[in-house]
Amino acid sequence: MLIRPEREDFRIVAFALGRIFMVVAAASLLPLVWAALGREWHPFASFLLMIGIFAFLGQLGLRYQPANERLDWSHGMVVVALTWLAVPAIGSIPFIFSGHYGSPVDAVFDAMSGLSTTGLALVQDLDHLAPSLNFWRHLLHFLGGQGIIIAALVLFAGGGGLTLYYGEARDERILPSVRSTARFIWAVALVHLAAGVLVLGVIAHQVLGFEWKRAFFHSLMVFFAGFDTGGFAPQSTSLGYYHSAIFEFAALVLMVAGAMSFGLHYALWRGPRRALFKNLETRTILTTVTVTMVLTMVGLAVAGIYTSFQGLTRQGFFQVVSAHSGTGFSTVPSVELATWGGLAFAGMTIAMALGGMASSTAGGIKSLRVGLIVKSVANQTKQLLLPEGAVVGTQYFQSGRKSLTPELAQSAMSVALLYVVLFLLGAGVALGYGYGFQEALFESVSAGASVGLSVGITEPSMPMLLKLTYMFQMWAGRLEFVAVFALLGFLYAWVRGK
Repeated sequence: MLIRPEREDFRIVAFALGRIFMVVAAASLLPLVWAALGREWHPFASFLLMIGIFAFLGQLGLRYQPANERLDWSHGMVVVALTWLAVPAIGSIPFIFSGHYGSPVDAVFDAMSGLSTTGLALVQDLDHLAPSLNFWRHLLHFLGGQGIIIAALVLFAGGGGLTLYYGEARDERILPSVRSTARFIWAVALVHLAAGVLVLGVIAHQVLGFEWKRAFFHSLMVFFAGFDTGGFAPQSTSLGYYHSAIFEFAALVLMVAGAMSFGLHYALWRGPRRALFKNLETRTILTTVTVTMVLTMVGLAVAGIYTSFQGLTRQGFFQVVSAHSGTGFSTVPSVELATWGGLAFAGMTIAMALGGMASSTAGGIKSLRVGLIVKSVANQTKQLLLPEGAVVGTQYFQSGRKSLTPELAQSAMSVALLYVVLFLLGAGVALGYGYGFQEALFESVSAGASVGLSVGITEPSMPMLLKLTYMFQMWAGRLEFVAVFALLGFLYAWVRGK
């Protein structure tokens, strides 16, 4: 029997949401200042309205301080799921009033895409979008990649931080406490911010010939989208706009850094480094990147899409890393990407579906789960082939020896299966509207795995139901389902519980 939530349950959720809204309101001051400095008064007014709503809701939630501020598992998951619905809805206000979106749904679509670090976009005439609005699009990547909840954990004390941390699809607590782990994650982000913007800015200024202000703007936007594996770009042609191999390489380094787990960042920063390549996750992602790279390269060579070795390696290599890291940057137009059939299509789609490492800014099934599933299947196969009574080892190495329990293997397989169902859901809706199977599956995997590469389906004129489907995929895929199920269960208990 389901127990209906009581008033105290709603107070706990409202109070936690109030804190998070105040964090987002504070972060929203950055595009407001940007608009003021650029004398962009129309966006300035819309940012002011958005900040006012965030602050009002934040203060309203803080008024409902519960007797016990500690969040249990269900409360924390509900808070996370609601956060990732409410922030894009309110955060879309500047987009709605910008004149660059065909409808409010399109604006919310882009805000959800930004926060979930997906990168699919419905913005119109991006090349003439006000810089402050472009900055807000990319800042949503940063907030979503590093985690709004993580920021709240850094700023606010209180119990229940662990459930919020896991609710945002974080699988690894690097340091003893959640708050110290959250601080480390933001420290990593800020160090990469300084280094990434500097390197990209120098390249843009010295190689591309941008003046310093323009170089800073582009380097900052590319950093936000690259390190947070988002995929938005300040220009409609993505990274193809720059026509620079060295700029693409610098962005690629940020993409790889974003797809790495923060646990791996910690090991690289503070050691020990020797055991890194013994980790199951590290070996798995190196293997899957190699396999998908070979599939794509062979497919492109057989199809004759690129006639030169340089074109084949440069375009193929960059697109596969972009797909596997979940970034979504592209150096080729979507119409050209749509011609990548056969093995190239298989390599790209598998790369997107698998994604980066656990506890990173990337989406997808994640390499650790893939490694656990493969090891579990291999162990079961060995058990069948060995004599009766023989014992098969069930340990794996991931920052130390760990046991591969049946529960852990089942959990990895369940999440992977849910992702497959999510991908098929989006593909099925697109097929219903007459899109081809290859295009429908590619776009669905891109949305569900938070990638952002497109073969042309995602555009303002696509059906409303497909827009809503992709938005659901971004939301559920980014939160890895648990928080979504918790919210649905909470609402069902509220309606039908006793």
